[in-house]
Amino acid sequence: MKGMSLTPVSPYQTGTVDLSAMSASYDIVIGDGVLNEVGALILSRLGQRRCIIITDANVAPRYGKRCEASVTAAGHTLLPTYAIKPGEGSKSFIVLQSVLDHLLKSGVDRKTIVIAMGGGVVGDLAGLAAALTLRGLDIVQVPTSLLAQVDSAVGGKTGIDTNFGKNTVGAFHQPRLVVADVSALDTLPAREMRAGYAEIVKYGLIMDADFFRWCQLNAKALLAGDRAAQIHAIGKSCAYKAKVIAADEREAGQRALLNLGHTFGHALEAAAGFGDTLLHGEAVAIGMALAFQLSAKLGLCPASDAEAVSKHLAAAGLPVTSPAILTDDINRLMAFMAQDKKAEAGKLTLVLANGIGKAFITRDVKSADVRQVWCTQ
Repeated sequence: MKGMSLTPVSPYQTGTVDLSAMSASYDIVIGDGVLNEVGALILSRLGQRRCIIITDANVAPRYGKRCEASVTAAGHTLLPTYAIKPGEGSKSFIVLQSVLDHLLKSGVDRKTIVIAMGGGVVGDLAGLAAALTLRGLDIVQVPTSLLAQVDSAVGGKTGIDTNFGKNTVGAFHQPRLVVADVSALDTLPAREMRAGYAEIVKYGLIMDADFFRWCQLNAKALLAGDRAAQIHAIGKSCAYKAKVIAADEREAGQRALLNLGHTFGHALEAAAGFGDTLLHGEAVAIGMALAFQLSAKLGLCPASDAEAVSKHLAAAGLPVTSPAILTDDINRLMAFMAQDKKAEAGKLTLVLANGIGKAFITRDVKSADVRQVWCTQ
């Protein structure tokens, strides 16, 4: 059966993403303290290998030694670790070149495993570097942010940003293993935890109203560090994502559902210059609120659902309206939306909803209606 199911296995959960029809299956391991098992998990699934860790300057001092020790304890050969500058600004050609140079200078061969340890920026950048080096190295994702654990580490999307938009240069390159340690979330700033939570809510809004209701009841505990709530939410999120990507690995159709709020959100991120003014999850939260507002405006979903979405996101500490400085130029935002990777033949591809848990993809929305929603911000 395609997709992923999670079975509790103390002290962690495991699930398998089955992409055997197009690519390869891989395990997702979620738990408290599993960072210490990275080397053993690689050994049991992929054999003894040469490994090289790509991380960032924030994550390296916190978890670098633990990950390195785990790799060497399992008998793998460890090549020199490389840490990039933290932040979305590192998803650039210049930093990509530096990572490629490090990999090649370190003497990687085609059996070397790249371990991406960090948030979404590290995962996206290291994943693209692995895809390019020697025409493809295996990659193991070790996400340390909530956003990466529930979204970017799973699914094989890699990329960097350009002047033309977010992730406009990249490749599909599936990981061979994902290891998500919830203990890493303890050192995550509260703002980044909230930003990651936006991607969790997304899955309920796309396909499971019951999970959205679970989020309404458990968001506070999850954000406060409740391990059971975190593992449950991460597991459910990965299972939902795996179900979609197993049917559409390269986003030819239904995988675009996972971009609820992202067409609006990416435009805001581009307008903000991909900096810390607006984190990805914050932009997605605004985008999801806008998507439901537009759906309600078009008579596609009840206004009460749009209100419930905005109310919950706001209660979780997420923004639901755009910073005024980013919406002063609607033409600029519309131009960024037109450059979105999912646009086809000049038409916007949007994810809208018939209600909570009932998202769908459309290319039939008039630009005037999108503009009007921007103007309400």
